[in-house]
Amino acid sequence: MTFMPNAFLTLPQAAVPVLLALVLTSLPTIAAEGPAADAVLIANSRVSVTRAEYDAELLKLPPNLRDGFPNNPRRVTDLLTRMLVTKTLATVAKAAKLDQPPIARLRVELEIDRLLAQFMIEDVEAKAEANFDVNRVRFEVRARESFLVDKAKYSKPEQVSATHILFDTKKHTSDEAKRLAQETRAKILAGADMNKLAREISEDPSAGNNSGSLGWFSEKEMDPAFSAAAFALKSDGDVSEPVLSQFGWHVIRRDGHRPTSTPTFDEVKDAIMAEMKKVYVDDKREEAINAI
Repeated sequence: MTFMPNAFLTLPQAAVPVLLALVLTSLPTIAAEGPAADAVLIANSRVSVTRAEYDAELLKLPPNLRDGFPNNPRRVTDLLTRMLVTKTLATVAKAAKLDQPPIARLRVELEIDRLLAQFMIEDVEAKAEANFDVNRVRFEVRARESFLVDKAKYSKPEQVSATHILFDTKKHTSDEAKRLAQETRAKILAGADMNKLAREISEDPSAGNNSGSLGWFSEKEMDPAFSAAAFALKSDGDVSEPVLSQFGWHVIRRDGHRPTSTPTFDEVKDAIMAEMKKVYVDDKREEAINAI
C-alpha cells in the first residue's frame, strides 16, 4: 500500500496521515476537477484511489460533517484504506469473473437502481431547496404570520442558575445525609465559600470540575423536588433548607434568575425559516414518492 504523492514513500509511517490530510485540505474542495481530481492519494500494485473518488465517497456523509473531515488525519487515512481495500477486492472479483453469473449481474443491477433512486431523491430535494430560496420573501411572510399567531411557542421559560452540594443517599442513610446537608448550610450561612465546599465535600461527581455550579436551567430540566426548591428561592444568594431529590439531600443557592421572555421575530426568524424549509423539502420528497 502506497500513499501518494511519491514524496510520502520516504517518510516515517506515522507522518503519512498528517501529510495526507494537509494535501487534502490544500486541494480544491468537493468536487475537485481537472488535474486535482486525478491526483492519486493512495495506491497498491493493483489499483489507486484518486481525489475525485475520495470526494465522491465523502458525499455519503451528511453535509455538516464533510468540511471538517480532513481535519482528522487518522480518519482520512482509515477511509482511504477502506476505499483501497474495496477497490482491490472489486478488481480481483472482476478478474475472476465473479460478476458474470446471472444472479451476480442481477445484484449489481439492483445496487445501481438503488443508487440511481438516491440520485433522483437528491435531485428532488435540491430543486425544492432552490425553489424555497427563490421564494424566500413569500415564505418569510408566512414565517412572520406563524410567529404572530403562536408567540408562546417561541417563548423562553423562566430560568434560574444555581449552585448545589449533594450528599448521596446511596452512600449514607437518609438521616445522615440530611444532617450533613444541614451542617453544610450552617457553614455557608456563616460565610463559608460554597463553591470551595462543593469541590471538597459534594458527592455530585461533577462538583470537582464545576464547583457545584449548574448554570442556567428551566423548571422541567431538573428533578421536580430540586426544581421546586431552586425556583422558590426569592433572591440571588439565598440558600435553601436541605432538599431531598432522587439523588440525595441537597443544599441549593440561587445565583441568578431570568423571567419568562418572548423573543422578537427577528431573533427567531432564522430558526423558523430553517424549519419551514425542512418541512417544504420533506413535503416535496414525499409528493414525488407518493406519486409513484
